[in-house]
Amino acid sequence: MTEVRAAIIPVTPFQQNCTLLWNDQTKKGAVIDPGGDLDRIRQAIAEMGITVEKIILTHGHIDHAGGAAQLKEDLGVPIEGPHEADRFLLDRLAETGQGYGIGDARAVTPDRWLNEGDTVTIGDLALDVLHCPGHSPGSVVFVSPTQRFAIVGDVLFQGSVGRTDLPGGDGKALIRSIKEKLLPLGDDVAFICGHGPTSTIGQERQTNPFLQGEGLI
Repeated sequence: MTEVRAAIIPVTPFQQNCTLLWNDQTKKGAVIDPGGDLDRIRQAIAEMGITVEKIILTHGHIDHAGGAAQLKEDLGVPIEGPHEADRFLLDRLAETGQGYGIGDARAVTPDRWLNEGDTVTIGDLALDVLHCPGHSPGSVVFVSPTQRFAIVGDVLFQGSVGRTDLPGGDGKALIRSIKEKLLPLGDDVAFICGHGPTSTIGQERQTNPFLQGEGLI
């Protein structure tokens, strides 16, 4: 079985979890959600000896996508994701960045928009794509059924869920995405989220206050 490794690099003033994901044998990998602080990301790529094949975006918010356009140029690789429903966020990244004091953010157009049921490959690792709107209309989650892990962006956190008070947010849609698409993945599935520590589906099913009972927000 492919030996997959991940390294989390907190970036931007929001301490967003940019993730490097790679095959430890071939060193082929991807950068997920390069929101900014590209020097830090490049240093991690060099330290791990990774050959980056693509950039992957879980959604279009500034702290996840603000550095994607520049990194694409630097590395000469394509960008995949998120769902096209986040186009309006990606188109306005430069303006949004100025509002948050992130002056080097640039608008980005992915080379490939992703839909429910698509597959994203990193070397010989295949990740299933789940469209999970709520935090943003175009949020997507990446799942490895064989390796039993997921990259969930800002859909779900340890002990919490994504904000829904930003443009395009929908609290009921977010909880529906989690309950109908993430919880059925299985309690043993570990996940990396967009901020904070990792967790498992089982831990969140049992302890996350937003997921108890009907728990709609």
